[in-house]
Amino acid sequence: MEAIVSQAWPEWSGTLRKRSGGWNNTTYFVENSEKRAVLRIYDTHKDRNKIEFEHAVLQQLGQRVLRFKVPVPILTTTGETMVQIGENGKFACLFQYLDGDSPMEEEGSYLESFGEATGILSEVLSAIDPGLTPVYRPYYELQTSYPLCSVEVMRELCMNPPEPFTDLRDELMMLFNAYEDIIGSLNELEGLPHQLVHGDLNASNLLVNSEDPVQVSSLLDFEFCTYDLRVMEPAVILSGLLGHAEAEKKIRDFCRGFSRYIRLTPAEINAISELMMLRKIDVFLHFVSRYLEGTDEYQILHEQTKRLSADLIQLSAGTAEILVILQGEQGSARRL
Repeated sequence: MEAIVSQAWPEWSGTLRKRSGGWNNTTYFVENSEKRAVLRIYDTHKDRNKIEFEHAVLQQLGQRVLRFKVPVPILTTTGETMVQIGENGKFACLFQYLDGDSPMEEEGSYLESFGEATGILSEVLSAIDPGLTPVYRPYYELQTSYPLCSVEVMRELCMNPPEPFTDLRDELMMLFNAYEDIIGSLNELEGLPHQLVHGDLNASNLLVNSEDPVQVSSLLDFEFCTYDLRVMEPAVILSGLLGHAEAEKKIRDFCRGFSRYIRLTPAEINAISELMMLRKIDVFLHFVSRYLEGTDEYQILHEQTKRLSADLIQLSAGTAEILVILQGEQGSARRL
């Protein structure tokens, strides 16, 4: 990795320190006596078009004056934003280092700022044209996005689980039932407003100000940015807030911040409950695909199945409350 940096980005040459965490990529901090950067290795695909789309969006965002920062690719000596490495053909890219801290898992003081940042980002992305065709499909195109996860394959996996998953029959059945319900209603979503969305905003993809941790300082990881439903952006975030300590306050804080910048239509608000469920099923299919193609050992899917089935129970119990809070904050914002 050090050789790659010194050849493709010689002025950034330095020592590398691997960052822990992350499901889809490997990340290194690159440090020398004068500056720091972040090296990213794309582990789950070798598709140049996906990365070019992501980088085109980031380069345009980097030219905007925003209240938060985004990772901007650093060009190689040949003027590209990425290099292909080794015999495995994976791609690597270098980003400017962004100061800040990852929020603590149960910390919620930054949620109003996060809502504001999400609203601002949504507003800005609606006006950006990267000039490229996205590779990632909208969330509601599940069957196109996950060709390994046909209804037949999912039925067999969930109703007749193989040995590593036989202790999760109830959880798998719950997820399969939700999958079938979602598949039957996806066509109704296509008429909602569409635009560019980040698609994976959550606590692991942001930084807060080290001196003032209630303020979001950066939004990260735009790998899955694509054209999708505008309302999918808050739906992804809200789907992850249930079940945590002080969930109602966190949801209210996020919705208050978001509603200062984005006015959702009644149809978008009504779709939130279905879209939160769609997010959970999308994550499930993502890890099923990784298991079927051999990217992950069975333990990863086992862990995700338990977590996601518990999330479905939380959604079932808390969705109505989310809608009431969101409608209230959207209404309050309109009166300001």
